[in-house]
Amino acid sequence: MTMRDLHNNIAIASQSQPGVAIGTTGTGQTIGPVDLAGYNGVEFLIGYGAITSATAVFTALMTEGETTNGSFTSVADADMFGTEAAAGLGAATRTNGTGDVLFRKIGYKGEKRYTKLKVSSTATAGTLISVAAILHSPRHAPTS
Repeated sequence: MTMRDLHNNIAIASQSQPGVAIGTTGTGQTIGPVDLAGYNGVEFLIGYGAITSATAVFTALMTEGETTNGSFTSVADADMFGTEAAAGLGAATRTNGTGDVLFRKIGYKGEKRYTKLKVSSTATAGTLISVAAILHSPRHAPTS
C-alpha cells in the first residue's frame, strides 16, 4: 500500500530555537548535522522575522559529509531542490511578506549521509525566527 499523505512520509530531524537572533556580521544559525539514514532527502524551512536593516543580506549555505564530525563540503547545485540564493534574502525595503516576516525553503537530495544548513547575515539586522529540517521520501513508510 502506498502512503500518499504528507504526514506519514516525513519526520522532523532538527530545528533551531524559535526567535534565535542573527547577531553581528558573519554570525548565523546552523542546523545539523542532519542524519538522512532511512530517507532520500531533507527540506529546510527558514522562517525570517522582523528585519531592521534594508541593507542586510541573508545567505544560506548547505554542506554535506559522511560523518557527523568529519569534513563538510558545499553541496553541488544538482543535489539541491531550489537554490541557496532563493533561500536567502537580499537587501530590500522591508515589508511583511516581502522583505521580512516570511518563509524560504531549500532541499537536499544528494548521496551523503549528513547535511547542514547555515544562514548568516551581512549585518546586525533582526531575527531569524527558526529553521526546521524535515526528512522526506522515506525508504520505509509510514514513518513513526
